[in-house]
Amino acid sequence: MMATPVEATIILCDSSAVDSKTGKVHMLGAGWSEVGTPTPPGSVVVLLQIPWDRANQPLGVDLTLCDADGRPVEFPGGRINVHANLEVGRPPGTTPGTPLHHPFELKYPPLELAPGRYQWRLTVGGDTAVQGFNVRPAAGS
Repeated sequence: MMATPVEATIILCDSSAVDSKTGKVHMLGAGWSEVGTPTPPGSVVVLLQIPWDRANQPLGVDLTLCDADGRPVEFPGGRINVHANLEVGRPPGTTPGTPLHHPFELKYPPLELAPGRYQWRLTVGGDTAVQGFNVRPAAGS
């Protein structure tokens, strides 16, 4: 039997904060899909829905900035990515079958990106989600 896929929503925003007690995410400037270069500092917010049948199991999580072809973008200091193992437990009293919500964020500094198309590529437990965005040429270019 195949495991139920993990659902993910990726939101690009100017700033974010995850409240670990409530699971709420506070965002400013959320939902953009086009930016100039160099980019301002920003945040990638990921809202995961972990299916009931995948709770209490370790899930590998990888979020990476990639080019339009899905290749990781290389910077002098390396790549921008996060890799972690995540395990979401079932809180007591949760109705069986209820998906479990788990948010996280990746904050990043201003980036010198060439004009073109990019994507944040997320893999969670073998399931993949992508959020693309465009980079405009610098003003006056």
